[in-house]
Amino acid sequence: MTLTSLPEPDQEVLARSSTIIKDLEQLVAHDAVISDEEGRRAFEADALTAYRQMPLAVVLPQTTEEVSKVLRYCHENRIKVVPRGAGTSLSGGALPAADAIVVGVSKMNRVLDVDYENRAIRVQSGITNLAISEAVSAQGFFYAPDPSSQLACTLAGNIAMNSGGAHCLKYGVTTNNVLGVQIVMMDGEIVELGGPHLDAEGYDLLALVIGSEGQFGIVTEATVRILRKAELARPILLGFDNCEAAGQCVAAIIGSGIIPVAIEFMDKPAIEVSEAFAKAGYPRDVEALLIVEVEGSEDEISRLLSDIVEIAMPFDPKAVEPSTSPEQSERIWKGRKSAFGAFGRISDYYCMDGTIPLARLAEVLPKISQICANKGLKVANVFHAGDGNLHPLILYDANNEDEAQRAELAGAEILKLCVAVGGCLSGEHGIGIEKRDLMGVQFSEADLTVQMRIRSVFDPDWLLNPGKVFPLEMSEKAGAAEAA
Repeated sequence: MTLTSLPEPDQEVLARSSTIIKDLEQLVAHDAVISDEEGRRAFEADALTAYRQMPLAVVLPQTTEEVSKVLRYCHENRIKVVPRGAGTSLSGGALPAADAIVVGVSKMNRVLDVDYENRAIRVQSGITNLAISEAVSAQGFFYAPDPSSQLACTLAGNIAMNSGGAHCLKYGVTTNNVLGVQIVMMDGEIVELGGPHLDAEGYDLLALVIGSEGQFGIVTEATVRILRKAELARPILLGFDNCEAAGQCVAAIIGSGIIPVAIEFMDKPAIEVSEAFAKAGYPRDVEALLIVEVEGSEDEISRLLSDIVEIAMPFDPKAVEPSTSPEQSERIWKGRKSAFGAFGRISDYYCMDGTIPLARLAEVLPKISQICANKGLKVANVFHAGDGNLHPLILYDANNEDEAQRAELAGAEILKLCVAVGGCLSGEHGIGIEKRDLMGVQFSEADLTVQMRIRSVFDPDWLLNPGKVFPLEMSEKAGAAEAA
C-alpha cells in the first residue's frame, strides 16, 4: 500500500507554506495552528493506517466563525482543505494531502441546547457520539447511532460517512437521526440546513450533505434526535457449528417480521480474540456466534426471545444463552464493541465494509474465507448481520509489503463480491481513498459524472478533501474542467 495514487501536490502552494502558516495564525488563536513536524505527524493518518501523508499544517478552530475565516482564506488562495473529526475513519476519509490544511473540529465539542419536549439536542460537531447520550442520559434519553468507536468518534465524522453501529437495525444510521446542520461552505459562507423539526421545506439538501465525506463543506453544528430509553434490553447468544447456519438464522429472524435492536455476527477467530481481551463469557466451542438484542417490557422481551429461539432451532444452535443480568449484558457488548481493538493487539488488519442482501449471507461468508485463503491470509468476520453490513478483518503484517498488497487485493475482491450479489461498496465507513478506485464496479461512468457535477455545485474548485471518493483520473479531470 503506497501513496502513489494520491494527487500530485501543488508545488506553488508548498513554496508558500511559511506565509500560509503565518496568515492562518492571524485568523485563529496562535495555539490552534500546528505547523511543526512532530505536531503534524499526529495527523498524518486516520484509522486506515496503511496510508500516511503529512499535511502542510493543521488548524483546530473552536467556533464556526473561525472555521469560516479559515475556509474563506483557503478558497481565496486556492489551498486544499481536509476536514477531520477524531480521525477514526477506516476508509482513509481523513487522510491528509501534502499541500492541504487539515481543519479539525475536535475542540468544538459543546452541547448548545437540549429540547426534551421535542426530543432534540443541538451540539457542536466535534462532540463524540457517546457524549451526546451521556448529556441526556439522566433524563432517560439517548442518541441512537453507536459505532464501535462511539467513545472516540465525533458527530462530524459520523455525518460525513453516514455511520451506523450495532443498533442501526432498529434505529437507523446517522441520516435517520440528524434533523439539521450548520455547515461552512468552501468560500466561508455559513449555511443552515434543516432544523429542530422532522422535515424541511424545499430540496432535501440535508440528505446530500450526510454521507458526502467532507466534500461539500465542514459541518460545525448539528441538531440530532434523542430518543427515550427502552424500559429494558436483553441480548441472547446463539452459537452454531458453522457460519452458514448462523447466516441462515439471521435471514430467518428478519424474514419472520421480528426486528431486534441488533443482530451481530462473530466467527471463531473473532470469538477467540474478543473473549481473550474482554472476558465477555462467549461460548468458545462454536464456529459462529450471533448476539441478538431485543428491548421492551419484561413480558415483551421474554416473548421475543422465546420466538427467536424457536426460529433458531431448525439451524441446530449449539449454544443458547440469554443474558441474565445487566452486568452480563454489558460484558457481552463490551466484547463486541472492543473486537477491532482486540485484533489490533495481535495483528495489523484491513477492515472491509461492504453490504449484501441478508439472504446471501450463507453464500458469501465461505467465499470471503476462500478469497483470503487464496491470498495466503487469515480473516476474521465480525459485523452487523441484521442489515448485511459486513466487516471482514483481513489479517496481515504491515511491515511486509507483499502481505500488505495481498490484503488490499483480497479486500477489493470481497467488495466486488458484495456488489455482484446485489450489495454495495460501503455500509457506514464511506469510500474515502480505500474504495475510490472501485466506484466503477458499482456505478457507471454516467452515474459518477452526475455525482461529480453535484459535488461541483458545493465546491466548484474541488478544494475540499481532494483525491477521495471518485476515481482519481475522473476527479482530476472534473476539477480541472470546473477550474477552467
